[in-house]
Amino acid sequence: MNDALLLIVDDEPHIRDIVRFAAEKAGYRCEEVGDGQAALEAAARLQPDLIVLDIKMPKMSGLEVCRALRAESETPIIFLTSNDEEIDRILGLEMGGDDYVTKPFSPRELVSRIGAVLRRSRPSTPAPASTTTTLQHGALALDEERFEARWRGAVLTLTVTEFGLLATLLRRPGKVFSRDELMDRMYRFDNHVCDRTVDSHVRRVRRKFADGEVVETVHGMGYRLGPCT
Repeated sequence: MNDALLLIVDDEPHIRDIVRFAAEKAGYRCEEVGDGQAALEAAARLQPDLIVLDIKMPKMSGLEVCRALRAESETPIIFLTSNDEEIDRILGLEMGGDDYVTKPFSPRELVSRIGAVLRRSRPSTPAPASTTTTLQHGALALDEERFEARWRGAVLTLTVTEFGLLATLLRRPGKVFSRDELMDRMYRFDNHVCDRTVDSHVRRVRRKFADGEVVETVHGMGYRLGPCT
C-alpha cells in the first residue's frame, strides 16, 4: 500500500528530510512535525496509516506520545532510537510500538520496515468469499479479513503486531513456536528483529488478557497458544 499516509515526527529537520525523501521515493505520502504535541494534533487531524516517531525529543518524548496515542488509537508506530537507548526501545515496544530503527539508520531499511508493518496491518490479497477468515480457539476469535479480534464475544483492540502474533499461534494450536519461528512469521518481510522484540509483544498481549491464559511459555523452547478460557 504505497499510497499510505505517513506522519514523520522528529525534532531534527535533517532527519525528517531523510525519512521523507526515502518514503516519498517509495511512493508514500508524508506529513511531518517537529515535536510531540504537534504529533498528537496531526495524528488526530490526519489519521495517518503509520507514524515514524523519534523517542528523544524535548518537551514531550516519543514514549509519552506513544502512550497518549495508544489511549485512543492503534495506528502502527515505528520508533527512531539511538544505539544507546536499549531500555527506551524495549519500553517503546511494551507501550505499543510495532517496530524500531536505530540511528544512524539506512533509509532503505526504514522503508522496508514501513512496508512490513503496513502489510501486517492490511492483508494485500482479500480472502475468497467462500473461505472463512476467522480463527477461533476457546474464547478468542480473530477475523483476519476484517482485522477484528474478539474475546468472549467482545471486540478487543490490538496493534497489528499483537494481532499477527495471535494469528500465528491460532493457526497451529498446540504447536510450540520458538522465538525465531515467531519472528519469521510475524516479520516475514524483515529479518532485523531480535528475540527481545518478541518477548515484549508477548508481555503486551498477556496484559490485555489478564484474566485468560492466551499465550503460554514453554521454558527453554518458546511459546504456544494457551487454552483461551
